[in-house]
Amino acid sequence: MEFFNGVGGDPLKPSLFELVAQEQLRDLLQPALKYVLAVFAQRYPRYLIRIVNRHEEFYAFIMLFVERHYLRKHNASFSENFYGLKRRRKPWITTERATAAVGGIPAGEKLRSREIWRSLFLLIAVPYLRAKGQDYYESLGGGIDSDILEDGGSERHIRELTDESIAGVLRRKFKTLYPWFNTGFEVWLLAHNVAYLFDRTPFYRPWLAWIGVDLRRLNMDDFLAHQAKQNVISSQKSGFLAVLRRLLLRSPQLLLDSLRLLLPTAIFFIKFLEWWYSPGSPARSLSISPLGPAIPPPQILPPHPAGITIDSTKYGHCPLCKEPIHNATALPSGYVFCYRCAHDHVEQHGNCPITLLPAKAWQLRKVLV
Repeated sequence: MEFFNGVGGDPLKPSLFELVAQEQLRDLLQPALKYVLAVFAQRYPRYLIRIVNRHEEFYAFIMLFVERHYLRKHNASFSENFYGLKRRRKPWITTERATAAVGGIPAGEKLRSREIWRSLFLLIAVPYLRAKGQDYYESLGGGIDSDILEDGGSERHIRELTDESIAGVLRRKFKTLYPWFNTGFEVWLLAHNVAYLFDRTPFYRPWLAWIGVDLRRLNMDDFLAHQAKQNVISSQKSGFLAVLRRLLLRSPQLLLDSLRLLLPTAIFFIKFLEWWYSPGSPARSLSISPLGPAIPPPQILPPHPAGITIDSTKYGHCPLCKEPIHNATALPSGYVFCYRCAHDHVEQHGNCPITLLPAKAWQLRKVLV
């Protein structure tokens, strides 16, 4: 049971399962934010569509302030603080030997600006670069089912990967080396996790040694110091103006501290909505009343006079290539085409060929038949 109660018999040393759980919480924040933005962007595309298209940058910008606040105030990242963990500057790295506590943290263990900025880089910049690398790899056709790309790749992918310029050579090298690099990185992390599990290293992530910190559980002194700080705040002047002034000065901190409860609750609620509205969810059948009238499907949008015409006699044929539909794909207008035909048309013209409504490649939806 030592794996659960503290590695190596140290009660303040978190188990690997706690560390993995806090990482999973952090990894769920970006998809949850992206889901919320995508939902609201459907109603307010003029204001939010650019943010949705740049959600990695938007998420990194937001988390820069959140993580900086938690590292400075709580000596931990957001997810680490949620799980009752803190970052400690290792005694053998620092030259300070003070024993006085700063907000419940010994002065020799308090994170300095150097450790905070290094932590921010590894908490925000590294995941951002990995996400962008994965997106670029997929944009080159890597990891995409060949059935979606029909004969193995669209014309754009073939053109980019057969380019003989320096840029084309670099693209091919990246597409070849990225899977190996990504796999090697994951194996490296797994090996470090196993070493931490068997108490072979004090760092569950290799870069924590470079930062000069390790992770610890919050102890009784931390909770007592936090309670004493709250008592000092509550004992201050209780006049209306004094209270209003304190609220105005502390409102940013109160907002950031409230994220400790708001964000996990929001993630749970969003996951519940995804399950509720998923096609195979049994809850959907419960929400349909057998006595009530069936809701009719929305009416199909009428074709634009300047758009292409539809031959109603050729059901199941693509309106663009006039051939039987292969890999049926729907545009936001509701009309169905071959994936390759729809993708190439949207890339070139940016609209539905029938209704001429604006459309983007990321809005294409594969139709299951």
